[in-house]
Amino acid sequence: MSDESPFTSPESGRPLRPEEAALIRALLAGVYPAETLESLLKDSRVAEMQDGGMGGIRFFGPGSKMFGRTLVEAKYLASDGVLIVIAVNADKQGQLLELDFWKVDFSPLKRYPHPSDLSDISIPR
Repeated sequence: MSDESPFTSPESGRPLRPEEAALIRALLAGVYPAETLESLLKDSRVAEMQDGGMGGIRFFGPGSKMFGRTLVEAKYLASDGVLIVIAVNADKQGQLLELDFWKVDFSPLKRYPHPSDLSDISIPR
């Protein structure tokens, strides 16, 4: 039995969708220089998280991919009026781990957010 996480093999993932990449760029603009961010996103492979359709994705990569820290958080008021908290998390090695959506009523995402929909973007210290 392997100790590898199911999120360690990039061959299994898919590339970021344009709307995912745009959202991540907007969220991480204050965290990474533009060229570093583009390098991180260019060859990223991801998979949908099992989050009840809230929209989260998990990044593939080497290592155990254990949660390290939250890089940035933002809020989004969904089209159905429900608050969604969005976070970009890194693993213990500082690599992108996930784009996590938490819809406070746990219902599925109705419309994927556009960067202009975001509010209260904050970088936890």
